[in-house]
Amino acid sequence: MAAKILPVVKLATKVTIAGGALYVAYDSGLLGSSEQGSDALGKAKAAVPPAIEEWMKYFGLQAQLPTMPKIEFSPVQGWNSGVRWTISSLSEAPTKANEYTNQGLQYIKDLVK
Repeated sequence: MAAKILPVVKLATKVTIAGGALYVAYDSGLLGSSEQGSDALGKAKAAVPPAIEEWMKYFGLQAQLPTMPKIEFSPVQGWNSGVRWTISSLSEAPTKANEYTNQGLQYIKDLVK
């Protein structure tokens, strides 16, 4: 009986953890727009160091944490540059395909001669 229940309990645990992670990600704004993602990153930067210090005091650990590096990166700009690169590549695709086809045909013609 216990051998049949154990896989169900394991599956339920995994589904619960995955659902909880998805809920936390959605609730904090990670699955929203890029502005919401930037806000969530700012909140995490502000909340993580005090939480780590609190847990270190709780467990009695004495360690010096490195300072948080300053990252001058805007997810909004990163997203926009990715979109621009993708659109640019898609607009150049027919021309590039034509060029590569001509190069391939010329290579085959040179081999046949």
